[in-house]
Amino acid sequence: MNYANQAMYLPTTTTLWLRLQRAARALLAVAAFAAVSTSAQAQLRIDITGVGTNQIAFSAAPFQGNQGLPEDVKKVIEDDLVRSGFFRAINTTSNVELNESTLIDPSAWKSIGVDALIVGSVKKLPDGRLDLRFNLHDTAQQKSLGKFSYVIAPSALRLHAHKIADFVYEKMLGEKGVFSTRLAYVEKAPGRYRLIIADADGANPQVALASKEPIISPAWSPDGTQLAYVSFETRKPVVFVHTLATGRRKALANFKGSNSAPAWSSNGQQLAVVLTRDGGSQIFSMNADGSGLNRLTNTGGINTEPAYSHDGRSIYFTSDRGGGPQIYRMSTNGGDAARVTFEGGYNISPRISPDDKTLTYVTRRDGQFRIAALDLAGGTEMLLTNTGRDESPSFAPNGRYILYATKSGGKGTLAVVSKDGRIKYTLSSSGADISEPTWGPFIND
Repeated sequence: MNYANQAMYLPTTTTLWLRLQRAARALLAVAAFAAVSTSAQAQLRIDITGVGTNQIAFSAAPFQGNQGLPEDVKKVIEDDLVRSGFFRAINTTSNVELNESTLIDPSAWKSIGVDALIVGSVKKLPDGRLDLRFNLHDTAQQKSLGKFSYVIAPSALRLHAHKIADFVYEKMLGEKGVFSTRLAYVEKAPGRYRLIIADADGANPQVALASKEPIISPAWSPDGTQLAYVSFETRKPVVFVHTLATGRRKALANFKGSNSAPAWSSNGQQLAVVLTRDGGSQIFSMNADGSGLNRLTNTGGINTEPAYSHDGRSIYFTSDRGGGPQIYRMSTNGGDAARVTFEGGYNISPRISPDDKTLTYVTRRDGQFRIAALDLAGGTEMLLTNTGRDESPSFAPNGRYILYATKSGGKGTLAVVSKDGRIKYTLSSSGADISEPTWGPFIND
């Protein structure tokens, strides 16, 4: 394939593989940017199409004192848990008012099919803050699994409802929930590109960057405080690092030629970037402050889309060194690379699970672009999607789910699939094209 002759911004996964070529040819203008406090208008709508084989039945009682507050805590918790695919909600008809201090008869709830009962209250304090309390009851074990209180600003009510759902998920399933994490993605409308930060359910979208020119390849720092991305605003593709709390940003890679595909190391001290400064498309590493540039690949053709392993030992990347785009692995110091993907003739966009055991990527099969998952130990590949125009996979920080971009009704939208392919849902918008998603890390309290 002659990649250099392909059209810019093709509406297929080929777009990812062509980032370097389209970047080098783009004519660019000055972009305006805003801090993340700028609100986005369109929220994403969730449509669930697949669930897990075994589901925990739960009931969430209305939180006492929730009336008139900006968020319905019960609804946020219910929506989170149902969306996970591992829970199903049971709406009880009990007229008894419940809160975190109510004495519960676990056997009575178990008799109507409830495995987990969530109760709580919200109280407005004299200083305007909220006292949010909850209690999780396990009816099988006939005990409380946790009773907690948060004193929060009203604006933090939704976030803490997500945190309650995370607590329930972890106590009932034994792994961390991701409801209080965030997503980043690019929204495209005529003459406008916006880098959006949103909750994991698509709610509360905020604009981190607005531009008349393309924004691509957003990547979260491991602590979730920064995003690296490629902006075309200075008449060439440049890698920026953007501090979300302040809106301040820095041009990290602005060398001759194309600067693209930033990826953070797991400790946040380094980034890998793709540069054409020395000819060809090569992968370099650099310190997070832009110093210490080090070339890692040295082959003809294209080497791109680096992704660090979480143990800090390896970088996965896409290369056509074997004749067509495949995924390879090399040391973080560069050197010899080993081919990782062998099924199919076109595999790109590698991302590694948090436990470094599963690789997800885009594969082309029978003319369709699909999301695949590869068990690195056993070599077993699973095709997770079949919508045909899927791209940009990104693991959730608990490794359970994979976020990706697809097409629906002619527009780009986001979707999520579990790593076993059973749980599926879409996050769709009725307005702009959405692409380039990446799932943020766990939020530290």
